[in-house]
Amino acid sequence: TATFSGDDSLSQRPMARVTDPLAAMGAQITSRDGGRLPVTIKGVADPLAAAHTSKVASAQIKSAVLLAGINARGTSTVTEPHASRDHTESMLRHFGATVVQDMADDGTHHVSLTGEAVLRAADIAVPRDPSSAAFPMVAALLTPASDITIPGIGMNPLRTGLITTLMEMGGDITLSNERTEGGEPVADLRVRHSQLHGIDVPAARAASMIDEYPILAIAATQADGVTRMTGVSELRVKETDRIAVVADGIAAAGGSVSYDEDSMTVTGGNIAGGVTIASQHDHRIAMSFLTLGMVSDAAITVTGCMTINTSFPDFATLMNGCGAALAAAGGDT
Repeated sequence: TATFSGDDSLSQRPMARVTDPLAAMGAQITSRDGGRLPVTIKGVADPLAAAHTSKVASAQIKSAVLLAGINARGTSTVTEPHASRDHTESMLRHFGATVVQDMADDGTHHVSLTGEAVLRAADIAVPRDPSSAAFPMVAALLTPASDITIPGIGMNPLRTGLITTLMEMGGDITLSNERTEGGEPVADLRVRHSQLHGIDVPAARAASMIDEYPILAIAATQADGVTRMTGVSELRVKETDRIAVVADGIAAAGGSVSYDEDSMTVTGGNIAGGVTIASQHDHRIAMSFLTLGMVSDAAITVTGCMTINTSFPDFATLMNGCGAALAAAGGDT
């Protein structure tokens, strides 16, 4: 039996879509309403193979089923509306599991794993996280005279939606030293200050950059014209309702933004700043608005920044090393 708990932010996330397929495989699960943490899971000696169809393209759901399927007899399958990031599949293959991925004619993505696999020990190199790299990347694009290199970034094509989008917006981003490490494509990125322009971001790209929409919205505030982001309803069930929190924060800082259940539209222009933004205990919200503060007329204060430590504890040190001026205010960064 294992019990999982989390911080205030994580405890608000509905986990039923992860725990329900595990229960279907035989696990006994108790939790708060909606599958929210804390969650207690009692495993079974002979789990059932899964045949799970997900309503959303989610690597978290898919990974939970695949990892549970390692000990199940038979083949476990996951079907999702389109491909989500596939780091788990690459990792399992690296350790000797048989994992097959297939795209159907209707665009749905199918993954199967042969259970009762005998895994082998293997060294693995973990690439630097493209979601974390998004913040210095956007800061460099928006700040005049910037020219930075970010080495060893994971370039899995199911994770590079933001890079593709920023380049389409006119961002000066070049790749070098492209290689494969631990089954994952990796490259060094050089990013230089650029004048961006607004675009319509394809909804189909959402799965490859779902965590990067907050910082993309920040970049869009400095772009010429209008940037439209659609197909982003998944943002509403992250650590916060990221659509509402990002849009409200941009508006409070003086930006032009609108949103609905599944989209957000940002019109570029001057950001006055001089406001305090609550992170809502969401690390990506905190880092996004600290980045916006680098280009606003007046400083932006972000409260609740200790949450940044959940994913990027060296954020302030790295950003200040690149020329930012992040400082503690009232006991918080």
